Amino acid sequence: MNNKQTGRPIRVLVAKVGLDGHDRGAKVIASALRDAGMEVIYTGLRQTPEMVVQTALQEDVDAIGISILSGAHNTVFPRVLSLMKESGMDDVLLTGGGIIPDADAEELNTQGVARLFPPGTEMAAIIEFIQEWVKTHRNF
Repeated sequence: MNNKQTGRPIRVLVAKVGLDGHDRGAKVIASALRDAGMEVIYTGLRQTPEMVVQTALQEDVDAIGISILSGAHNTVFPRVLSLMKESGMDDVLLTGGGIIPDADAEELNTQGVARLFPPGTEMAAIIEFIQEWVKTHRNF
């Protein structure tokens, strides 16, 4: 799907942060986003929040999706969000998914992290969320 404002596909960075070595889900998401017409940059395993934000800046992404299964979500997401704000990335979506308890997801949402997707979420719901968010929030 081309973004109306730019005529280019929506660009999404999919990242695995920390020591979490389980990337099957991230690869499945990356493939589904590509199949939906998005341009996907997959960082691979063991990224730091700094590496993720730097790559997002270099690649001029519309959205960052972090897959996390390690339980470090209450550290990783706020750090990435802080680095994004420091870098002026106020119009870039920060979303993700993995094993994140509902109460933690709600708290992360109040801090500025967008919707977080638990295992088993339909791919269509993730795709639609990213498309709608970018359409209504991204400033070019």
